[in-house]
Amino acid sequence: MDFKVKYPNTEGSHKEIRVLDSPTKKTEVSVLIPTADAHRNGYFEKLMEQIRNQTFKDFEIIIVVGDQRQGRAINQAAALAKGNLLIILDDDARLGQDTVFEKLVLHTKNDPKIGMAGVSNIIPDDANFIVRTIMKQVPRRSSPIVQKIIESDMAEHPCCAIPKHIFYQIGGENEIIPRGLDPYLRSQIRKAGYKIVVIPNTFIHHLPPETLRGNLKQFFRNGKQSAYANKNFPEFVIDLTTTHTDNFEEKISFSNKILRLFKKLFISIIKFEWMHLFFMIFYYYGFVVGFFFEKPAKKK
Repeated sequence: MDFKVKYPNTEGSHKEIRVLDSPTKKTEVSVLIPTADAHRNGYFEKLMEQIRNQTFKDFEIIIVVGDQRQGRAINQAAALAKGNLLIILDDDARLGQDTVFEKLVLHTKNDPKIGMAGVSNIIPDDANFIVRTIMKQVPRRSSPIVQKIIESDMAEHPCCAIPKHIFYQIGGENEIIPRGLDPYLRSQIRKAGYKIVVIPNTFIHHLPPETLRGNLKQFFRNGKQSAYANKNFPEFVIDLTTTHTDNFEEKISFSNKILRLFKKLFISIIKFEWMHLFFMIFYYYGFVVGFFFEKPAKKK
């Protein structure tokens, strides 16, 4: 699969958009990949090889390079999509099986009420100590494989499928907020009357950084970005669950958020989940910095 078309940047939001045609000349699926640099420390190249090895072949690939807003990059790619099903991938995801695309297509075809289909995210055998510990201790950094299709809030951007007509129906991705895109997208799909599901016996590896320093920077940044969204666009902030089976509440009160925070801290201490506790401190340090010391967004 060679690059067939390149759309250079003309508006300043991205460097270029690369389009790879379907190897079978049939385009049932459009694979959308937003990426900062089309490298991501080598993850991107490995992902492209894993995509080429998929058993399902009737897909094109649309890569948006250099846009710092993930939602905008995905919308740009979707505007060019020829396929009836959109598969969205993070540029640092690792496809766990050669049948991931095949299974996503199968399940979304079988149930027209599926608005978003995701997969499990498991710890790879070659994960180092830092990665393994974080994925075990930090909520939503991993999710177990399911044996049957279930409605779950754990479907996420690193690997998910959305029928194109549903994506357009809900207005696409949120282009404003830098963090919290997944929860908002799922919320809009639910409001349109569709299901969010995780499909069975299918998984990827979506890993945190391999070093302690890299994770500290990431948690601090995530805290600042969450503060930005909460401070400037609270209407876009949607709550999260931590397991496949949790009851989902889109909005919870401030007092319940505080109670939940202290509960997390308490559980981390009594379970000796020191890595989780450590990163929570950096996350909320970033949140405080972002909420109280960053300038508010200019609203048009």
